[in-house]
Amino acid sequence: MSNGAPALEAVSLRRSFRSFVAVDDASLTLEAGKVTALIGPNGAGKTTLMLMLAGLLRPDAGSIRVRGHDPVTQGALARRELGWMPDAFGMWDSLTATEVLTTMAAAYRLPKAAGAARAAQLLEQVGLTAFAHTQAHVLSRGQKQRLGLARALVHSPSVLLLDEPTSGMDPGARIEARTMLRDLAASGVAILVSSHILVELEGMVDDAVFLSQGRTTAPPEIRTDIQPWRLVCLDGDAFATWAASMGLPIHPDPAPGAGGVPEGGCAVGLHLADQAQAATVLRDAITAGLPIAALAPAPRGLEHTYLEMQLETR
Repeated sequence: MSNGAPALEAVSLRRSFRSFVAVDDASLTLEAGKVTALIGPNGAGKTTLMLMLAGLLRPDAGSIRVRGHDPVTQGALARRELGWMPDAFGMWDSLTATEVLTTMAAAYRLPKAAGAARAAQLLEQVGLTAFAHTQAHVLSRGQKQRLGLARALVHSPSVLLLDEPTSGMDPGARIEARTMLRDLAASGVAILVSSHILVELEGMVDDAVFLSQGRTTAPPEIRTDIQPWRLVCLDGDAFATWAASMGLPIHPDPAPGAGGVPEGGCAVGLHLADQAQAATVLRDAITAGLPIAALAPAPRGLEHTYLEMQLETR
């Protein structure tokens, strides 16, 4: 493969299950050394798309190339480059953690000694050395997720596909997993992560692909003429009435985890052109007798972009 070519490229993928179209027109590109988020509501087709990328479902239409290999016609070559972690651990519960990894290593034709060494290395990396000889069914949900991540990494893939990788992990394990993924990306691995925990993805990903009704959608262009602001008012009903009378559109709270909303109050998003317009809105609200507690620019993160896109498609 020539330098600069995508690690994985999917073009116009479609997949139906009888009359139901799960993925309609999905395209994405993964670059070496980058972590990309796959974001969409339940039922958007994320898991079906990832199964096609992993070579586990044949597309009805479209094409996939993994390091230049077609998973449909060159399955062995494509799978050699791919690491796949589903959102559920699967039917490995009777094996110990070490046996899970050495079995996977054998499937990828690693010599026995090399497979054992790789298993020990990965168990230490994901914090499961103490459970090396514990059967998988004894592990907690979060521990199984860590073991699933190790399983996907056994053969040192160049492309990693992760479906809800940190589901069930405690906060410490999530931080370690994020660090691990960033380190893998730094080593040149291309990573696609599907997750509903958008705040967690913020500090992990370099790019995002949005999927809605089976179609990939480019995130809306960040407009320089509109800045999202977050306003907190101590009287939510009064503010809603005043905003409606002024023709001032209000949006969902762009930073719902920021707190600072008293009982009976509200936190809303406003799209304002600049600080001068923000000052005007603040002046007019205070003049109208509204108890405004805060008005400040809000970050344009993944959650805010996702909410905007959901509103646009309603």
